[in-house]
Amino acid sequence: MSRPASTVPPGRPQQRRGALTPTLIVVAIIVVGFIFFANVWTDVLWYQQLGFFEVFLTENLSRIAIFLAGFALMFAAVFFAIRIAYRSRPVYAPDSEIRDNLNRYQMQLEPIRRVVMIGLPVLFGLFAGSAAASQWQKVLLFLNQEPFGQTDPQFGLDISFYLMTLPFLGFVTGFLISVVIVAGIAGVLTHYLYGSIRIMERGIFTSRAAQIHLAVSGAAFLLLLGVNFWLDRYSSVQNSGGRWAGALYTDVNAVIPTKSILAVAAALVAVLFIVAAVIGKWRLPVIGTAMLVITAILAGGVYPWVIQQFQVRPSEQTLEKKYIERNISLTRSAYGLDKIQETRYNATTNATSGALAPDAQTTANIRLLDPNLISDAFSQLEQYRPYYQFPSALNVDRYEVDGKIQDTVIAVRELNPDGLSANQQSWLNRHVVYTHGYGVVAAKGNKFTVDGKPDFLQSGIPSTGVLGDDSTYQPRVYFGENSPDYSIVGAPDGAQHREQDRPAAKEGDGETQYTFTGDGGPNVGSFFNKVLYAIKFQSSDMLLSDGVNAESQILYDRNPRDRVEKVAPYLTVDGNAYPAVVDGRVKWIVDGYTTSQYYPYSQQEQLSAATTDSQTTSGRTASLPNTSVNYIRNSVKATVDAYDGKVTLYAWDDQDPVLKAWQKIFPTSLKPYSEMSGALMSHVRYPEDLFKVQRELLGRYHVTQADNFYTNNDAWSVPNDPTVQDDVKQPPYYMSLKMPDQDKPAFQLTSSFIPQVVNGAARNVLYGFLAADSDAGNQKGVKAESYGQLRLLQIPPEANVPGPGQAQNKFNSDPTVSQALNLLRQGASAVLNGNLLTLPVGGGMVYVQPVYLRSTGETSYPTLQRVLVAFGDKIGFAPTLDEALNQLFGGESGASAGDSANNGQAPDTTAPGGTTPAPGSTDAKAELKAALDEANAAIRAGQDALAKGDFAAYGDQQKKLSAALQRAIDAEAKIATPVPAPTATPAPDATQPAATPAPTPSG
Repeated sequence: MSRPASTVPPGRPQQRRGALTPTLIVVAIIVVGFIFFANVWTDVLWYQQLGFFEVFLTENLSRIAIFLAGFALMFAAVFFAIRIAYRSRPVYAPDSEIRDNLNRYQMQLEPIRRVVMIGLPVLFGLFAGSAAASQWQKVLLFLNQEPFGQTDPQFGLDISFYLMTLPFLGFVTGFLISVVIVAGIAGVLTHYLYGSIRIMERGIFTSRAAQIHLAVSGAAFLLLLGVNFWLDRYSSVQNSGGRWAGALYTDVNAVIPTKSILAVAAALVAVLFIVAAVIGKWRLPVIGTAMLVITAILAGGVYPWVIQQFQVRPSEQTLEKKYIERNISLTRSAYGLDKIQETRYNATTNATSGALAPDAQTTANIRLLDPNLISDAFSQLEQYRPYYQFPSALNVDRYEVDGKIQDTVIAVRELNPDGLSANQQSWLNRHVVYTHGYGVVAAKGNKFTVDGKPDFLQSGIPSTGVLGDDSTYQPRVYFGENSPDYSIVGAPDGAQHREQDRPAAKEGDGETQYTFTGDGGPNVGSFFNKVLYAIKFQSSDMLLSDGVNAESQILYDRNPRDRVEKVAPYLTVDGNAYPAVVDGRVKWIVDGYTTSQYYPYSQQEQLSAATTDSQTTSGRTASLPNTSVNYIRNSVKATVDAYDGKVTLYAWDDQDPVLKAWQKIFPTSLKPYSEMSGALMSHVRYPEDLFKVQRELLGRYHVTQADNFYTNNDAWSVPNDPTVQDDVKQPPYYMSLKMPDQDKPAFQLTSSFIPQVVNGAARNVLYGFLAADSDAGNQKGVKAESYGQLRLLQIPPEANVPGPGQAQNKFNSDPTVSQALNLLRQGASAVLNGNLLTLPVGGGMVYVQPVYLRSTGETSYPTLQRVLVAFGDKIGFAPTLDEALNQLFGGESGASAGDSANNGQAPDTTAPGGTTPAPGSTDAKAELKAALDEANAAIRAGQDALAKGDFAAYGDQQKKLSAALQRAIDAEAKIATPVPAPTATPAPDATQPAATPAPTPSG
């Protein structure tokens, strides 16, 4: 037998299949797999170190299990649909021309038929499994649901059915419908490809096997559709598309009954498909399907439309009253507005002498420092080194000082790696040497120094003050809102310190060094862990540097909000984490919310829109996600230790059924609030974002009568912030305040309301004032009964109390104020309006606004120079709040403000780093004040003369005004001519030269 001729042309070597391509593919798979493993295993190490491995394990095992279930269902359905269709293919086809075309397709498919028959189900299974795994929270809540003990008014089912059962059933039904549709399409295409379904001139030919396959698929789809119709009955109470949330008259009387009919009809048509599969007759299921479609159109669409247009619209207020009442009641319950205390406040606009006497405690606590403006003052006075920084917005808290509660503006001195000079920007400096910030800085909220600087309670390096010192609290800040992405810390006992700690206590001494001693991150001492984290952070330096030793830990995910979100993925985290000195540590306090969008009859609220104000738009606080909710609870208070990053979750609202369900899912991750220390309790406050959502809803839902709610003639809006240019809401403000029904002041979160803004226009008068009690007490594990109490003062419209916009306009347009501020602007200085506070005192509403002056220059910072106050149509304007209030209330307010000690004092310029006043500057201040008073008198007299038509007198007063202003300018010039203090010792501040870079440690 002769050997077959070779197909290779003579002279050309025979080609062999090379091993390079398969090798590269295998290497690529290994590399990608190891990178994936590195990210997963570093997460395991992170959760284990933090003590929340239960969360990682439960979440990921749930995702995997749900993925596998979804994958298996989709894979099995598609695989068997294709396989059954293929195995039942006919031996021959009746039409030769069509058979030839299909044969060509079959011949092209045949070499890869097995791959396709497995690959397509796998591909669809991967998509389905991934989609199903993303619903892991719905599955776990369904399996661990907790009853609410409250039923909905339509079906009488427990609220938990709507929040935890119905979403799961909807997910399962939708997923199964997708499986049936995809498998059905795959089966039909396979039947057609192999001749079981043919399109012929006389119609469509289907084999017996194809008919049975189609009938079973159709029946399954219709049964699931029927289930979906049935579940839609319950979903109607969650509707948010109408004017009011929930099932309204048309839903109850037309939609819900027709959904029931459609559910039964779909089940009957499904039975007809099964019958057709048995007897081979398709007339009945075809007729049934047509009738179902017609019924769905008429009963599901046309009939409700007719009811709405011709029955409801003409008598909407009467017919919808019952359902509006449901919406009001359940919305208030879902957002925690059902226990609000509402009081009519007959506010006066007449400022009488001594009116503040009953509010003496509130007056003494009025906050003057604006936490959004004094960050630069903190930086210039307390930053000390360019590698430190303060946030752009500071926080308001309270501390006990000399036996009294003191409102405090507080901030953490965090690390700023970008502040290092160019020759310091090495990997070692950024990740091994410069690792942490240092200390807390706090100032009194109601006081300031005579020259307008913050009156510090806690300051300096080393940290000293009433909050403690280095011996009583740990000042080092490794975890904060502006920490580096990662740092490597720790060393064996006795090893050389490598971390830059802080400037020395005395000027001229060297910088101090430090070694982290806590348990703050996973160990990176082993070579394997180094490799994993080098891959995670894409850094080869981590493998090669001698800054990484056997005891090294890596700190990352250092933002307090990020840490809480990671260990509690079921929570929505408040946009503002705030620091407090608690039990000898700096702790970040973070509020967490459980939310849902499935509460029956509750109004949907978009979180991002509801919480947007001038703080979020300026980037000072984080924005909440762009999701809709109709149920929210502040269920968790979390703390993050600024030194070692330890996260502790406390079940704050332990009656919240949603939180109870999550506690069953993650039984060891939350602690009861009874374990909170008294010191921590004293710094808990009512969360801002929850308050913003509540005030947004309260704009409409303060009305509880259905008829008034329907007409919407008493709706309110949150006023825009008058201190900024953009039309954006005014943020709520923390302050110590005594509401009219309280015996003593409490730390409160406050906001005001004006009439509803329509098309950008509104009557800017005050209609309401809301305060949330933020005092939780100071006893270990005992929550004060008053905490969280919402108090709403409803101001009669006829009172005509100016709103924030009107108050700001009065300040801006008053001639005396304008003239004085123009003088302050001499020398290109900028006048900055501080936050406009609203307080219900003196029988009416007082507005207080600090006025800051900022000179030109890189090292300048705002100093508080004046205070504006308003009551009704009157305003006061003085260097101190105490003086301004006395002006406002006829020379005697009846109470002393916190800055009363500053009255009549000249700035203390002999302090270290200060200036000595120019000769006669004390007299110059008196001259300035006298000149401004004369100018004010001339302006008022001139206006009176003008009103009487006495132009000669008006001219005389204008001359007096010009002379007074010139004297004021001359006096201001004298004051602004300081000379250096001859004996002052400079204090270290941010204006000093940059610190010498820490020497690079040798190995």
